[in-house]
Amino acid sequence: MLTIREIKMRTETFFREKGVPNAKLDTDILIAHSLGIKRLDIYLDLDRPLTETQLTILRPLVKRRASREPLQYIIGKTEFYGITLKVDPRALIPRHETEELIELIVERLETPPRRILDLGTGSGAIALALASKYSDAEVTATDQSDEAITLAKENALALNLSSRVTFIKGNWFEPLDEGARFDLIVSNPPYLTEAEMQTAEPEVIDHEPHNALASGQEGLDDLGLLFKSVPRHLAEGGLLALETGIGQADAIKAMALEVSLHGQSVEDLSEHPRFFFAS
Repeated sequence: MLTIREIKMRTETFFREKGVPNAKLDTDILIAHSLGIKRLDIYLDLDRPLTETQLTILRPLVKRRASREPLQYIIGKTEFYGITLKVDPRALIPRHETEELIELIVERLETPPRRILDLGTGSGAIALALASKYSDAEVTATDQSDEAITLAKENALALNLSSRVTFIKGNWFEPLDEGARFDLIVSNPPYLTEAEMQTAEPEVIDHEPHNALASGQEGLDDLGLLFKSVPRHLAEGGLLALETGIGQADAIKAMALEVSLHGQSVEDLSEHPRFFFAS
């Protein structure tokens, strides 16, 4: 019978051969997930032998990760801004950069927003995180994907937020009433260029929904559509907060000025111009 230590060594080596990033961490997470234990518990019992039944559960998970399926899809969940979200191929996996966006929003809002709009909600990450942060806010979220909306509703139900977040199927602002106004409009729209999509990791190219990632030759198609409707739905004194692509700052500032919005790009923790705020 093979021990946890032996399985760890074999799996890490296998992952490295397959080019899997973070081979050691991913190995630990998959072993812990398959055994139903915490990652730390692995190191307290490295010489524990695994039964054939336990190995039968682990092997297909290892195979999936070796094929570069995202780890989050394999274990079926991810942590995001203090909440646990179900994730699967119906929607994009929430990124750490988007958590930074929420932190920056919280820093900028002097008073809690009463009405919040999340455009292109995907798994519901931004809408649900903001609903958790602002308990008195009315949150609306849109997405053009039926599958994404279903996933977001499942997450809202699991977090007991179904009564406070309304998910609407439709592209950007299209499903909203003409007179709907929001104190905070936030979005993590598709912004990768066609070239960036060609060089992305297999986890992205082969497994995540392309329409949630790429947006035309320059990565600006969806942002252009979004800006055209912002003035009709942003309340007086309201805040627009966007996650954007690196190298798009000047183009986005120009888009904002065309609709009389004045904003600024803000760097992420890696010192890349990742976010855009306007009012």
